Amino acid sequence: MVTAYILIKANTGEADRVSDAIAALDGVVSADIVAGDVDFIAKIEVDSPNAVKDIVASGIQTIDGVENTQTYIAMA
Repeated sequence: MVTAYILIKANTGEADRVSDAIAALDGVVSADIVAGDVDFIAKIEVDSPNAVKDIVASGIQTIDGVENTQTYIAMA
């Protein structure tokens, strides 16, 4: 099992819609609105690092309003 955290900058005018769209993606365990340098942190649990890439590139980054992502794969 691979766990990754995705830090997401987005147009926060539609924070609830963006958060719901992220949370609806397969593999996403949670999508929380946060205060700070990013707007959301999503937790992903999947079978492989390649699946993380697919969720981020083909899922999160395609959501209208998402401006930027940073991916961090947990080491333990």
